[in-house]
Amino acid sequence: MTIWFTADTHFGHTNIIQYCKRPFISVTEMDELLIENWNRSVKPDDTIYHLGDFTLAGKNAASVYFQRLDGKIHVIPGGHDNKWLGKDEYFTRSGHPVTILPPLYTLKTSLPEVEHPQLIVLCHYAMRVWDRSHYGSWHLYGHSHGNLPPVEKSLDAGVDCWDYRPISLAMVCRKIGAG
Repeated sequence: MTIWFTADTHFGHTNIIQYCKRPFISVTEMDELLIENWNRSVKPDDTIYHLGDFTLAGKNAASVYFQRLDGKIHVIPGGHDNKWLGKDEYFTRSGHPVTILPPLYTLKTSLPEVEHPQLIVLCHYAMRVWDRSHYGSWHLYGHSHGNLPPVEKSLDAGVDCWDYRPISLAMVCRKIGAG
């Protein structure tokens, strides 16, 4: 099983194409490519953390999008997720319930490259400092759509930075550097 990260899919959001200069003719084209790229990467039992702005649409649309996506999805809400948050349960294409996490969440994971567990602080918003940032923890975020200068040990996980697809923990390790 692989761990994945993504943010800022903005499913169903027509104006994001213009705002972020996404190379799509329509929101349908954008949504279909995002779903295709997600499912090519994320396998049914993989874990994926979505760092906010999943969709601006309401509960019914969010349910349809989740039902088309593979994996065990954990959402760290962003500012545009309030229209669909609060429904009892959503399920993925793989049949897993979608988990809504707090807006600031620390993931503790084992990496083959290092002896100790790696802490990764997840939030929709970028931070300059975060829990244990001076002790080797990492920070993944969205919201900025690739428009912020990099800060050491942090990374924008948004689709605009990663060819409209999720990034794996292995890719994060290569980019941020283990240890």
